[in-house]
Amino acid sequence: MIETFEELASTSGTLLERLAAGQAIAEGNWLVARRQTSGRGRLGRAWSDGLGNFMGSTFVSHHSGDPPLGTLALAIGLAVREAVIKYVPAGTPVMLKWPNDLLVNGAKLSGILLEGTRGGVVVGIGVNLAVAPVLLDRPTAALAQIGTCPDCDIFAQELAATVSLEVERWRTFGLEPLIRRWDAAAHPLGTPLRAGEGGETALSGTYAGLAANGALQLRLADGTLRAIHAGEINLSNGS
Repeated sequence: MIETFEELASTSGTLLERLAAGQAIAEGNWLVARRQTSGRGRLGRAWSDGLGNFMGSTFVSHHSGDPPLGTLALAIGLAVREAVIKYVPAGTPVMLKWPNDLLVNGAKLSGILLEGTRGGVVVGIGVNLAVAPVLLDRPTAALAQIGTCPDCDIFAQELAATVSLEVERWRTFGLEPLIRRWDAAAHPLGTPLRAGEGGETALSGTYAGLAANGALQLRLADGTLRAIHAGEINLSNGS
């Protein structure tokens, strides 16, 4: 079920409030807003509420035997890429950047925010369909600029389907095929990267693939590998 609102403060915030109040939220149900007044991204960043863009959240429950919840971001990234790629001209690079961004021609097209809650995680997704917000620290893109801009309601249905499929694959087949597929859709091995949260000294190296547990492997200048389990990753061009 997709519940659509003309305006919400935040789709993820509303879903978290409902869960905290004891409301039963079925996995696969979505809250979608045409405008958000207090949307948020990673590290407390605001998420642009450009009219015509997709802004939605869903709940994924966690069961005994499921892979670690932190690896769900990889599956969600693949789902967003699958929903988007049909609207992008053939041959255009549509690339995943660890842990939660989708880049088209090196510009940010979407973002994913996972927030843990009792019994699972709330997944918030924003995709620039019609409008690309202006960000000071990285280039951005919208589907309307580079390909076909889908109707937001149709895109919501398509994304809900791809997320459901990828979550089922994540549960059923585990991390090995997920990591293999994610790596195939990511920036190439050897891509220069910088790792580090705001205010930290950045750690520079090159992309050496994902570890078996989903961590990013950064090859340092001396040839050693450093596993990155959390934090901000940027390409050397700022993306």
